[in-house]
Amino acid sequence: MRRKGGSEGAVSPHDPHTPASTPASTPTGRRPWRRPVTLSALAVLVAGAVVTGPSAVAGEERQQQQQQDRRAAATIVTSTGKSGNSVAFTFDDGPDPTHTPAMLDVLKKHGVKAVFCLWGDHVRQYPNLVKRIADEGHVLCNHSMSHSDMGGWSAAQVRSDLEATNALIQQAAPGARIAYFRAPYGSWGQSGDVAEQLGMTPLGWRMDIQDWTPPGAGELARRLRDGITPGAVVLMHDGGGDRSQTVQAVDTVIPEFKANGWSFDLPAGG
Repeated sequence: MRRKGGSEGAVSPHDPHTPASTPASTPTGRRPWRRPVTLSALAVLVAGAVVTGPSAVAGEERQQQQQQDRRAAATIVTSTGKSGNSVAFTFDDGPDPTHTPAMLDVLKKHGVKAVFCLWGDHVRQYPNLVKRIADEGHVLCNHSMSHSDMGGWSAAQVRSDLEATNALIQQAAPGARIAYFRAPYGSWGQSGDVAEQLGMTPLGWRMDIQDWTPPGAGELARRLRDGITPGAVVLMHDGGGDRSQTVQAVDTVIPEFKANGWSFDLPAGG
């Protein structure tokens, strides 16, 4: 797919799927040129202040502050919330007809439960795999319908998308709980708040193995060994491309971590 950044659900500048960036800002140390304010322009500004009035300006400021407060309200989970050497594995962008079954086989072999963050369009294509994920005891996560950047969406737009995605997931796996929502690209906007209103925990990550461009299974395994910290939620992928190397890396490191006393848990709030 993808993707994201190194920690806390940030966007990665190296991810080919990252939305286009905004134009560069003015270099530091140089003040931008500003057009002089003419008397006529000043008159317009003064007139505008008279028309709008201080109460209108204050009302607009209150509205902006309320919007910021709403966007800051959601708590994005990035850890298991447990002490000691625990880790949570999460997989994005499935289900995939090849790599999701392979990942499920690996997790079953090692007795590990994980979170699968489901892309709605893929759920529609492969509902049987969603059912298998749930039947094998893994936890479901809404990852939006079409993997669009929701950062600038209204709450109503977000709600419509999340509800439609949940409906597809529940149709594929009746009765299964959708515990989490993860924003595409880690671009949250109002989506975290809406997810909480719908009963889902906003799910971020602490560690991203950056497997959207496969560097080799050995390299992915090394990143897992070197990058996992106690309590970390780890971002990986079972869909959105060739994830065979991710499958191999997970198969390699699970017994290593278990041998070193690590437990495989769910993210907090699940």
